[in-house]
Amino acid sequence: MTDLSCNACSCINNHDNCCCLTAINVDGSSACKCDETCCGSYHYSKSGSKNSASNPKLSLSIKCAAHNCIHNSDSLCTADHVDISGINATESTDTVCASFVNK
Repeated sequence: MTDLSCNACSCINNHDNCCCLTAINVDGSSACKCDETCCGSYHYSKSGSKNSASNPKLSLSIKCAAHNCIHNSDSLCTADHVDISGINATESTDTVCASFVNK
């Protein structure tokens, strides 16, 4: 499990910079830098509503398609801590895995 901080506050699953999901996907199979990645689990909340079915998770599983990242091991993130950035996001491609490090 990886500790996750997320500032994509417009995501329906974000609560106090934490994610309410038990697992997320990071996309960017050919990424060579962090701005070529994104949170594939991001869902824009037009009305500002939040995921009321779950509580924020401090630690979760991250399936990662960014095969060029040093933290990727068999499509799973092995980083101790991951930051997802997307403060002005309205769609998943407006987010990035700020913890991406090219091999």
